Amino acid sequence: MTRFRAFGRQTGKTLTAPFRGLRDRWRRWSRWRRALLVLALVAAVPVAALGSLFVSIRLHYSGEPAAEARTRGRDAVWLGHAWVDGRKTEADVDALVRQLSGTGVRDLYVHTGPLEHDGSLPPAVHPRARWFTDAAHRALPGVRLQAWLGDEVKPEKDALDLEDAPTRDRVTASARQVLDLGFDGVHFDLEPIRPGSAGWLALLDRVRPVTAARGAVLSVAAPQIDPVPGLHTAGILLTDHGKWWDRAYFAATARRVDQIAVMTYDTSMPTEPLYGGYVAQQTELALRATPADVDLLIGLPFYWDDKWGHWGRAETVDAAVRGVRLGLGRQDLRRPRFGVALYVDFASTPENWASYRRGWVDAT
Repeated sequence: MTRFRAFGRQTGKTLTAPFRGLRDRWRRWSRWRRALLVLALVAAVPVAALGSLFVSIRLHYSGEPAAEARTRGRDAVWLGHAWVDGRKTEADVDALVRQLSGTGVRDLYVHTGPLEHDGSLPPAVHPRARWFTDAAHRALPGVRLQAWLGDEVKPEKDALDLEDAPTRDRVTASARQVLDLGFDGVHFDLEPIRPGSAGWLALLDRVRPVTAARGAVLSVAAPQIDPVPGLHTAGILLTDHGKWWDRAYFAATARRVDQIAVMTYDTSMPTEPLYGGYVAQQTELALRATPADVDLLIGLPFYWDDKWGHWGRAETVDAAVRGVRLGLGRQDLRRPRFGVALYVDFASTPENWASYRRGWVDAT
């Protein structure tokens, strides 16, 4: 027994010798040197976590899209304000008909606002709205025209206050106003709404009966979903900007509308594979959070920018479409109420449209 104890003590000393050496070295270091090492280790943790996140996102871009992952004829396009303020003509409507021919576009989000900060909508901002709805209904039978109403939102911006009931009443009146102009639906793009806003959900509950009574559509543009749990909270704390929604709040919004379009652009992703992987991940997250009886659309960047929030060389239509197809194929390949939304007509290029047609409409 004595020999066994001695052997155990000797083995313990051998195993702990490296740690004792590190401890002795640590004690010999100055306080500044210790502090620098601690700071380096602390900094390494988020860097490692970020690296793991990027690896995970990149893996979402791997594989081959399923042949069935293609248009269901439920796509949409955001159209700029020129269609309702007098700048567009019948010739432009004819050109739009040619542009949409043979695509999967069913909905047009026509910028009819912006709303005033009190929620009202002055008729002077859309003097040719009735002309456009009449002309487009004649030229594009079967295509739904939705009035795109937007504004910035408190508390991040000194603008629309959705927590104020009279403001919500005026927004609801604005929804009635555009339906009276011949629109087939109302499309809200109010930003940036922070997850947890009771006023936003209350607004949807207020407007939904109005659109339903007219047989019209209620749709919304929604932020991206947290790629990792809690990221929206960290983003608000660090930058005072609400970029993401948590999955529960996204689902709460989706349950209150007929259609939800995720703005999957301005992601800061630096390469095409990372951007495409991010879109694939967002597609999967949104599919899990959106009820089966609600149209889910994934936004495609039909514009070019070159800045920190949007690298044009990375955020391409090709990468986005491939990401959408991969995410759809992995999560809910046969979901019928699914499409893509193209942002935005006035910044689009022939190459954008060609990529959309090749990758999504004519995909095999």
